[in-house]
Amino acid sequence: MNANRKPDARHINTVPFLDRRDMLKRCGMGMGLLGANMLLGEQQAAEATQSNNPMLPKPPHFPAKAKHVIHLFMNGGPSHVDTFDPKPALEKYAGKLLPMENLRTERKTGAAYPSPFKFSKYGECGTEVSEIFQHTAQHVDDMAVIRSMHADVPNHEPSLLLMNCGESRLVRPSMGSWVTYGLGTENQNLPGFIAMCPGGYPIKETQNWQSSFLPGVYQGTYVNTEHREVEKLVENINNHVVSRQDQRKQLDLLQELNQFHLASHQGDPKLEAKLQSFELAYRMQMEAAEAFDIENEPKHIREMYGDTVQARQILIARRLVERGVRYVQIWHGAGQPWDNHDDIEKNHRRLATQCDQAIGALLTDLKARGLLEETLVICGGEFGRTPTVELPQQGANAGKINGRDHNHYGFTTWLAGGGVKGGTVYGATDEFGFQAVENKVHVHDLHATIMQLLGFDHTKLTYRYAGRDFRLTDVHGNVIHDLIA
Repeated sequence: MNANRKPDARHINTVPFLDRRDMLKRCGMGMGLLGANMLLGEQQAAEATQSNNPMLPKPPHFPAKAKHVIHLFMNGGPSHVDTFDPKPALEKYAGKLLPMENLRTERKTGAAYPSPFKFSKYGECGTEVSEIFQHTAQHVDDMAVIRSMHADVPNHEPSLLLMNCGESRLVRPSMGSWVTYGLGTENQNLPGFIAMCPGGYPIKETQNWQSSFLPGVYQGTYVNTEHREVEKLVENINNHVVSRQDQRKQLDLLQELNQFHLASHQGDPKLEAKLQSFELAYRMQMEAAEAFDIENEPKHIREMYGDTVQARQILIARRLVERGVRYVQIWHGAGQPWDNHDDIEKNHRRLATQCDQAIGALLTDLKARGLLEETLVICGGEFGRTPTVELPQQGANAGKINGRDHNHYGFTTWLAGGGVKGGTVYGATDEFGFQAVENKVHVHDLHATIMQLLGFDHTKLTYRYAGRDFRLTDVHGNVIHDLIA
């Protein structure tokens, strides 16, 4: 069949032939299982359909300071008072109830629990950071530490969705989906939005990187980074049965058949996303294997990052943005590893050991390659933890009195690179670290600021759905200009 002419409906309907379902089953397209997101195969085919490619790079509203995002998600809620928000006043009240008459909280709290970790000043700015993040702390002069974050509720599920999608209850597109919707991506051989989480899905699973009512092409592509081998990291990356040339011929035929089918289903986003996925799957065979294989890095670079699962996926993230991927989210494990209701000294130290060296290496590496100024690095969890011990009768901490409960009233998130005003500490919690009291920053404000760094007026990057214009920040959010250089 000639790929340059439109299919004749009478010919297709009358000649005995495989139907679409059988055709898809039998054509041997191993990469079709990826179900990812982008456009067309070889250069000739890409040029023929370029105007229909939703992932081509697009200009933002105004000149952007950041072009890429690496989002380090500390899943479960790390304790700000043990990492980036020192509270020496807790020593005075150790083992005693805190005087917090003005604090409204849904949960009963125990006695004050001073951090078991030592804080020191780093950099020219003198920002204080915990000993468990001493590698990351070497870069405080490039970081803006927000110590006055707050969210809506002290529960993982809604707080995860709020941080990732801007809405804690209803199904909404993720931040990575909004970014790729607004900017497209620079590399048409790789997904524009990749979410890496070792060991399976986190709580709320794929909802954390969903596209929701945005076209499916903008949904994040999940990679399980517990694997080392490229063919396990990206399943079906190579077709060992059909040659690349024959796959291209199959795809050209499928494209013609599918376009004919699409003509009678105009505006079907699921069908359009499926067509895009076949093409991206083919293109990924040329580049994904190389991009995900950190063995291609020099030995000294791999040693700089370290040999933990977190180190490997953080190094992969640098390789991806270096190749033009727009948004990379790195999850610290499935479940909620930072949700330390007990043994916080042991567990937080262990978790930080898994990622601190690699985070420091990432910032060093990006800066050395000239990528930090155009890559926004975000690091934090869905909320923080209480400056008090969790009461054993609440049943979540195995009866131990050495952990902390959830705390959405005040926590820390830091930003680096991508136009961020380095050496900045913005906002503050109270003297104990229980709630944000100075220059409070809601999650919506953080999202508005991130969009500003990427070149968007967050109130104008919208998508029409169900009779209204939606946006990442819904009807909220203020840009924190003090965080922008």
